[in-house]
This record gives sequence, C-alpha cells and structure tokens, in this order.
Amino acid sequence: MSKAKMYTKKFLPTLCLFLASSFVLVSSQICGESLFYRPNSTYAINRLLVLSTLASNVSSREGYYNASVGEGPGRIYTLGLCLPGTDPKVCSDCIQLASVSLSENCPNQTNSWYWRSEDDTNTICFVRYSNRSFFNQIDLRPREEYIYGFDFVGDVAEYKRTWGGFMERMISAASSSSPGALAGRHYAANTTPLPGSRAIYALMQCIPGISSADCNACLLENVRYYQSCCSGKQGGSVRRPVCFFRFDLYRFRNAFHNLTSSPPPQRSQDRQELQPTTPPPPPPPPDGKTISTGVRMALIVSTVVFMVLLALGLFVFKRRQSFNTLKNDNDIISSESLQIDVKTIEAATDQFSETNKIGQGGFGVVYKGILPDGTKVAVKRLSKNSGQGTEEFKNEVVVVAKLEHRNLVKLLGFCVEGDEQILVYEFVPNKSLDYLLSDTIKRQRLDWTTRFSIIGGIARGILYLHQDSRLTIIHRDIKASNILLDDDMNPKVADFGMARIFGMEQTQANTRKIAGTFGYMSPEYAMHGRFSMKSDVYSFGVLVLEIISGKMNSSFNETDDSAVNLVTHAWRLWRKGSALELLDQTFGQQYQTEEVRRCIHIALLCVQKDPRDRPMMSKVILLLSSSKITLQLPCAPGFYFQSSLDQDLEADDSFGKQIPCSVIDASITELDPR
Repeated sequence: MSKAKMYTKKFLPTLCLFLASSFVLVSSQICGESLFYRPNSTYAINRLLVLSTLASNVSSREGYYNASVGEGPGRIYTLGLCLPGTDPKVCSDCIQLASVSLSENCPNQTNSWYWRSEDDTNTICFVRYSNRSFFNQIDLRPREEYIYGFDFVGDVAEYKRTWGGFMERMISAASSSSPGALAGRHYAANTTPLPGSRAIYALMQCIPGISSADCNACLLENVRYYQSCCSGKQGGSVRRPVCFFRFDLYRFRNAFHNLTSSPPPQRSQDRQELQPTTPPPPPPPPDGKTISTGVRMALIVSTVVFMVLLALGLFVFKRRQSFNTLKNDNDIISSESLQIDVKTIEAATDQFSETNKIGQGGFGVVYKGILPDGTKVAVKRLSKNSGQGTEEFKNEVVVVAKLEHRNLVKLLGFCVEGDEQILVYEFVPNKSLDYLLSDTIKRQRLDWTTRFSIIGGIARGILYLHQDSRLTIIHRDIKASNILLDDDMNPKVADFGMARIFGMEQTQANTRKIAGTFGYMSPEYAMHGRFSMKSDVYSFGVLVLEIISGKMNSSFNETDDSAVNLVTHAWRLWRKGSALELLDQTFGQQYQTEEVRRCIHIALLCVQKDPRDRPMMSKVILLLSSSKITLQLPCAPGFYFQSSLDQDLEADDSFGKQIPCSVIDASITELDPR
C-alpha cells in the first residue's frame, strides 16, 4: 500500500468528522448575562407584548421596525429587521421564529439579540430587545462567529489578495448606504470572480439608525477578526449586535440572483490594511513528506461523497422509522386507508403547478388539486424549511384522521415518500377567516348574521375536540388563519400540527417548548408553558373579538388611547359602557344590538386572566344559543395593560366599580415606532 493511501486511511475518519461539522452554519441567539428581570414583572409582560407583535410590524413596514414600550424600569426597546426586498410573508415568518426562539431560550435576560441565518431558511433577519435605548448606538460586544473548516484549494495567495480587496469594497458600499433608503439600508450584497469558474459571494448589513462611520467600524471589526483567526478559509460569518457579515464560495439566501460578478480593481499599496496574512503551512504527514494538491482534492471529494451518502442513508432510515411508527399505531389510525402515492398527488396538482397554488406559510405551500375520482382537494406540501417536522407531521395525521365533525377540516389522505411529506385535505373554497377579515372590501361579505354563525360553528368545533370526540384534544393554535370557510361560509377548524391529546383524567399539561401564536396565547401558557382546555377558550375569546371588530389582534395599534392590543381596547370600551363601539363599521345598522353585546360579553369572559374564571366550551355554546341565561360580570383579561385612562375610569365610572376583580398592575404608556 502506498504512503499516500496509508495517510488517507489513517486520517479519513478525522477528516469526515471535521467536514461534517463544517457543512452546517448554525445560528443561535445571544442572551444577555448582566441584568435580569422577574418572570411576572412589568418588563416581562412588555417583552411578551412587543415580541408578539414584532413580526407583523416588521413585515408591514418594508422590513424594518423599532419601538419602545412602557416607562421606568419596565420600559423595553425592540428592533426587528429583514434584508431589503424580502417577501413580507418570508420576513414575518423569520421574525416570528426569531422572537419565539428568544422567548424560549432567553427566559429572563433584559438584553438579547438574534441574527437568524440558518441554512434551512431563505432569508436573514434580526431581532433585538433591551431595557436601554440602542437604536443609534454602536455595540461591538458580544461577538458571534461561525467559521467553515475548509481551506481554500488553489492559488491561496491570489485568493487572499482578491478576498481582501473585495471586503474593503463591500464595507465601503454597506456603510455608505443611506439609512432611510429601502434599497440600501446599510446593506450590500455582491460577488467578485476568482480564477477559473469560481467566485466569492459576500453580504453585509448594519442596523438602520447607526451612523455610516459606526457601520464601517463594526463591519471592519468583523473582517479583521475573520482575518486574524481564519484567513484562507472558504466561508464564514461574524455577527455583532449592530452588524452582520457573511461570505461563501456559493450563492446563499436570495441575495445574489440578479448580480453579475465584476473583476476587482487593480491592486494598490493603500489596500494593504485589510490584506490577510498567510497562515503557517499545515503540518506534514508522519513520513515528513507533504501531500500533493491532487491527493488533497481526492481526500476532499471522496469525503464529501461519503458524507452525502451517509446523510442520505440516515435520512431515509429515520423517515422510514417514523413512517413505520405511524403505520403501527393501529389504535389511532389505519394508515393504509389514507395513503396516497406521490404520483397521484402530482397528477392532481399538475406537478404542483404555480397556477394551482392557493396559499403559503412557514410550513410550505398549499395547492388546489383534483383526484382521479373528481374530488377537489387542498394539498399541504411541507417544505424542508418548515417548522413542522416529522413529529408534527405525524401528530397532525394521527390527530385529524379520526376526527369527524362539520366544523373541522377533514383529512382525506397523506403521503410520505422520499423527501415528500404531504397532507391532503378537503377543499374549502372561501380560504381562511383572516383572509377576509384583514381586507376592508372582502370583509363586507361577512355581515353580522354570517359572523354570528361563524362564531357558533367555531365554538362547536372546539367543543368536539375537547369533549365530544373519542380523544380529548387541545388545539393550542386557535386563530383566524386556522379557520377555513366553505361554500356556505361554515367555519372549519384546521392545522392540528401543534395539537396535544390528553388522557381521560388529565386536565392540564406543561411544556418548555411554547408552540402557537402570540396574541392568541393565554397568559399561563405564554409565560409558564401550562396549557389546558381553558387555553383554547382564551384563544377563542380573542378570535371572537376579531370577528366582531374586524380588526386583527396582531396588527392592532390604538396609540391615541394606549390600547396596545385588541383585548385591552375591548375591555376599556366595556368598562365605559360603550361596548358597541367595538363593532365593525362595515355593518352600518344591520345587526342585532343585544346579540352583539352578548357576544362581546362572552368573549370577555373567555379572555379572563385566571383560567378558572373562563367558561368551558360547553357553557360558551349554551350562552351563545340562549339569551335567557344571565351572564356573570367578567374579570380583568389576561394581557390587559393599565394606564392613566383606566385610573380615571375607576375614579368616576360607577359601571367599572361593579367589577369585583383586581386589575393587573402593569403599565404601558407608549408604543412609539421610530
């Protein structure tokens, strides 16, 4: 055996491990370590509030939003940012995932940040919050870096020279961008060629608000750090609280599709400051001889092929294991009766044609299709980037397969083949409730009679999950986008990926992984991870207020009276005796006054802070169907934020004094986008 082969055999396992660790660009959040807050403090409530609305605020304001909420020790400053030109839905999903991650992994730190840039996502976004203002300040600590293990193969000296000049031009382009301009908000993405067919791709971003000089200084620190530790590598990323830098030898994200590389300018002496220094050569093999470039290339190529095959084998094994588990769960589902092969689904959707696309979310894309027997279906094709993984997919199949109710969406089949995870549902033509409520024109299709019917249908669907099916199911994500409407505007509760099955005697469960949507979550679930039937009741109450008002809780912002969410706004109107002011103005005079007032009253009973005070869904349906039953007065709702307006109300409003419940001692005095 040749010495080269012996060397390859000896060091191949180490090299495999080394390359495996270098393939994945991990992304994590930075949690502050100096100051902390109490879990139930005003700051904790304010943090939950701003993170719950940040995704919608950023995506609706061209990818950038900052604000301050509260006053005194409870005041919080927050900022959200997506790359310029990012699709609003993609931006919203990225910010939401980053916000949830910070909530879960930084439980009580007052200053935390997250550049979310994982290779299973298609964008980069940034979320930061703090108890001090940071919008116009430069912060260079802490630093976070991810460095690839590959050494550049080829003319290393030329690579370093090209890299250094390119980074200098990138820093200049990013830091000179006008902070107020959408197309260049302290942002640059470009490419420069290398000998042969390769090129360097780089992206730099600073937060808006800091000066060009501060942006330049932050990016320069990133590049210099990279040079000092890892000169000659083929890719990496360095992040700080106010700037982001990444480069690779391939296109990443969606930042380079419209770019054509241009040759760098001629080398000049004044560019030497950024030029990397040549690292010492690698250690020789045991026999003292160096390894030729050909052997290095053979090692790398063979190892890459090995790792790809190994990863593919593990993926197929785990997928089959998950599928077999699904098949063996005979007590829940007879999977053979629901399996649909991928070729049938491809034919039904015309090969997943764009013309058949009817929806898209963080989970993937939904297509309209027609099965061979003529049945119209909605095909939910989970993407690899989906937050809904194999376990959630299995959970949705298991939960939905045995459910049969006119107010629940019906699962007709599923497919697990290769990379595909597909759910096939009955086709519901009028899309989702939020699709209609969020549009002023489309909302006019929903008169009061229709909305009252929708409220009752949703309640019956949830009751079936809680009490009337063979399983006790907690949905955990009741919201407008998960309510579908059929031809006759009958509501159907959908999306059971986050649902949980309770045992016969079980009434409550705890989790460290909070799943669901901020704004609809009950306080005990969002802050402590406790969920029960009463958690779904709270979400239902928020949804009823949205249906009545025509306003989405996620985008609600009444700055004039400091009502920073829909629940607070509805509670204040109720306490003033002006509940009907909540009503959607598109109704005109076409509504039943007492019916509307009663629905608002029931909704406020559902969103009370203490879950013991909320009615069960069986009681909710009884209250909706009979006007003869006297309603109790509601207590203060969860996530109700008291201000000076409420104190004035307590002083001279006798209606408010009848309420025998204490009010949360929390204050939010401004939500001030900058």
